[in-house]
Amino acid sequence: MSEIPGAEMNERPAPVDLRKKAIPLVAVGLGMAGLAWASVPLYDMFCRVTGFAGTTQVATMGADRVLDRMVTVRFDASTMRGMPWEFRAVEPAVKVHIGETVLAFYEAYNPTDRVVAGTASYNVAPFSAGGYFTKIDCFCFTEQVLQPGERVTMPVTFYVDPDMVDDAETAGVTTITLSYTFFETELDSHVELGQTPIDADFN
Repeated sequence: MSEIPGAEMNERPAPVDLRKKAIPLVAVGLGMAGLAWASVPLYDMFCRVTGFAGTTQVATMGADRVLDRMVTVRFDASTMRGMPWEFRAVEPAVKVHIGETVLAFYEAYNPTDRVVAGTASYNVAPFSAGGYFTKIDCFCFTEQVLQPGERVTMPVTFYVDPDMVDDAETAGVTTITLSYTFFETELDSHVELGQTPIDADFN
């Protein structure tokens, strides 16, 4: 029986050939997944260092100088869908000297009959001012837990870095808006029972 021309081209690749092709594809897929996983903390680090997208800065002490120039800082408060808390700024705005250490307050209230934990995300507007809005202490650094019917006042200590006036992009900024959005987070069972993890270890 004569061979059909081109029959060799229609033969299926041997299983070993399929494995050779699959290994690089799997490696590429795993590499892309790894980059996607790593991109979240890297993006967060980038935002914190540069102030990109209005991400604020963190310091352990106040500025080394205070300018005569003043800026208005407005306070915004909101909650994510499903978060039962009532959340607001105690004062809508303050006028402060650039470089001055300022203490402001937000208020949260849990109107439900259950314990609710929450964490606040935050940014400032305009975004360009994010690199110069510096927090020394803030309720947003840790998870907040409110008992049923509990109302709390939560402080934030900050300053506006004097270097802002030397940046062409922010030199003309006269108003900065600090925004917080609370979202509900999973509650630790020990907290829900009114115990601390230390108490729980001894029981």
